Amino acid sequence: MCGIAGVINYKKVDISTIKKNLAHRGPDANSLFLFENTLFAHTRLSIIDLHSGHQPLHIGDYVIILNGEIYNHIELRNKYLSHIKFKTKSDTETLLHMYISFKEKLFKYLDGMYAFAILNKKTKDIFLAVDKSGKKPIYIYQEKDVFFFASELNVLKNALKNKTPLKIDEEKIQTYLKIGYFPFGITPYENVSMLEAGHFSYINIKEKKLKKEKYFCLQDIYKKDKLDISLKESINLVEKNLSKSIKNRLISSDIDIGAFLSGGIDSSLIVAIASKMGFNLKTFTVRFKNSSFDESYLAEMVAKKYNTNHNIIDIDLNLKQDIETILSNYGEPFMDSSAIPSFYVSKEAKKYLSVILSGDGADELFAGYRRYVATKHMDKFKKVSFLLKLIPLSNNKQSLLSYFNRLSIMLNKKDLDYYLSATTDVFDDVISLKKTIYTDKMDELIKKINNSNFSNLSKMLYLDFTFILFNDLLKKMDIASMANSLEVRSPFLSSNLINIAPRIKDDYKINGTKTKFILRELGKKYLPKELLNAPKRGFEVPLTSWVDNELKDNILDSLKNGYHLNYLEKKDVDKIINNNANISKNKRAKVLWSIFSLNTWHNNIK
Repeated sequence: MCGIAGVINYKKVDISTIKKNLAHRGPDANSLFLFENTLFAHTRLSIIDLHSGHQPLHIGDYVIILNGEIYNHIELRNKYLSHIKFKTKSDTETLLHMYISFKEKLFKYLDGMYAFAILNKKTKDIFLAVDKSGKKPIYIYQEKDVFFFASELNVLKNALKNKTPLKIDEEKIQTYLKIGYFPFGITPYENVSMLEAGHFSYINIKEKKLKKEKYFCLQDIYKKDKLDISLKESINLVEKNLSKSIKNRLISSDIDIGAFLSGGIDSSLIVAIASKMGFNLKTFTVRFKNSSFDESYLAEMVAKKYNTNHNIIDIDLNLKQDIETILSNYGEPFMDSSAIPSFYVSKEAKKYLSVILSGDGADELFAGYRRYVATKHMDKFKKVSFLLKLIPLSNNKQSLLSYFNRLSIMLNKKDLDYYLSATTDVFDDVISLKKTIYTDKMDELIKKINNSNFSNLSKMLYLDFTFILFNDLLKKMDIASMANSLEVRSPFLSSNLINIAPRIKDDYKINGTKTKFILRELGKKYLPKELLNAPKRGFEVPLTSWVDNELKDNILDSLKNGYHLNYLEKKDVDKIINNNANISKNKRAKVLWSIFSLNTWHNNIK
């Protein structure tokens, strides 16, 4: 895992700042390459080919810098590049030869997480690309005669600060508040965007014109017919491909690998299958003191069953001291509170190793959230919608009352409003927010999907993979882990599983009220019964307690004269602060946390 950056007209940026701000992504080595008006920068976290896998890597007229891993690179060498005499054992060299051989058609052969740039010195083009799910980011700044890309937003912001400071785009901030994240690869700044998942682009270092194309879209797989196979055959298919994915991610390393073990099905299956293969993993679980979300006992069951070297991380938080550091790592407003446990578990895991496996992507591919039950059975729920309106508010986020509260609200909405109510659910029905060109764009895309012949469940799964996984969850884990120089690998996001999951029958994903049914059935072979019947929680946090206690002073100080008043009416915010709004405690905490996150970001860019 590494940090990468590149600049056309590099004299317009602060090069030393680039190296400094990328250092945590690659603490083992750093290097620069100059060609005419163009600079490539690379910092390395050494994992594969520790001694000769240095970057930038040169082959003829081509120069590459890579952030990520190509897990099937040995297979690619044997199958497509057997005529090549390789100089290193690194996947970077494999990737560059694949590009030289196949150009932009190479992606159909790759299994990995990657963001890379290739300079062709002969044509003077730079080729940029990110993986199918967007697990490894590339941020791009383009203004007049400067083109600048980097692995993190903070690299762009800080390297341009003294020469061409970034300007806030107020409409994008308004979009963020409405949706809960930045969709379509937008950022809070003018002239800055992320290269979206499954995209590549070319830019000529003389003309500086960016050409962007999509090489992968999950919608194309959902358009295919469902696999006409039995549940048993489907389970075997998932097990075979998940096992291959786990093995590839374990053998593609010259150093030890561990695993996050949350107590959920996804991470537990990864640990179980890896252990059955003979890999002895170190495992890590977060436990919050005085929290109702503690699942460490479930994780311990799995750890004991498979004799892992298990570590429970008791987080006795000093959030007053740490919270600004955690949030400022993102370089943008970030309101997903699970960034907090993600940061702490990454920090602890780094004390033991530099590579770890996680269950990211399983929920969005195999239907792991409770909302998917409502989505699949939406037609039935609509028939009793009048009864749902009679259910009182609940302050217990995990309760059935809370579930039916949200369901009742969702049933009265459509398209974007319905989707937000089902997912991020921040300011809706609390504070009115303006529409933007980006919310309109998202609304149109959702309408298009809703008018397709996909099933209700497939529609929601596709939207979650496209929006929440890329713009929130993968971004959260990339920043939280790399802030601690830790690489996180996600077996469920392998190319094979991404191509298979959308074609599995809906009844094998949601069965009655059971989420992720096919993984639960597979889990019967590997996991304790108690774990299989536990509700989905993931990296849940005691946000209400934090907002009312540990972070109360931080939040109230922030809200007095905060940046949020550019977008929200003071009277509406005061109503929420003073507990005069007719909303649950959980919703109140979510709103206040979201505003605090926005203010914290703004205070850190002054």
